[in-house]
Amino acid sequence: MFYTYLRGLVVFLLWIINGNVHYHNQDKIPDAEENYILVAPHRTWWDPVFMAFAARPKQFIFMAKKELFTNRIFGWWIRMCGAFPIDRENPGQEAIRYPINMLKKSSRSLIMFPSGSRHSSDVKGGVALIAKMAKVRIVPSAYLGPMTLKGLISRERVDMNFGEPIDISDIKRMDNVGVEEVASRIQTAFDQLDQENQNYHNPKKPSVLWYLIRIPAALVAIILVLSTLVFSWLASFVWNPDKHRN
Repeated sequence: MFYTYLRGLVVFLLWIINGNVHYHNQDKIPDAEENYILVAPHRTWWDPVFMAFAARPKQFIFMAKKELFTNRIFGWWIRMCGAFPIDRENPGQEAIRYPINMLKKSSRSLIMFPSGSRHSSDVKGGVALIAKMAKVRIVPSAYLGPMTLKGLISRERVDMNFGEPIDISDIKRMDNVGVEEVASRIQTAFDQLDQENQNYHNPKKPSVLWYLIRIPAALVAIILVLSTLVFSWLASFVWNPDKHRN
């Protein structure tokens, strides 16, 4: 329930801020009954929101660096939405065990950025191991749009594109050769999606009348955000998402 609400609230805020988002090839996203790993190159703070919104009503878990959980309200938010903390310096087996278990036994899929940190192009092998052990497909996606908050507010166009699911069941072993093959397939899909996005992308901005529409919407958003902050702060003292998850 809270996941759906918060996803909708964040997308509503992004609509007010930008309002120039375009989704492509959503029909390639598997049905909600199937679990999968949704991957993309990590380019902004907001690309996972667009990914999760495009794949609705599917709900996701996702990895997040442990530093993001230090803030009481934000940490509670992302835990409620299925995030689990990862120590990038020493990830441990839980970084693999938990998502595999969720993909096998729950109705939630996994959002993952194989490249790790933002702006990196190095595809890591973690997604390959998780997909193989959980026996799920990998769905590639790619974001093209503003990289800064200033660009988002100025209503630069956003294109979110999705590719054909990648089946890795033919790869028998996740040794170095197997991981490299999965990484190659993912990177090839990313490159193709980026090229398609270039064809979709149109720098033209919508009408200036949009600014008039945003004023009443922004007032509603302020009320919703303040109410959510107060509720989340209070709820964080009485509801532990980790205990509920376990």
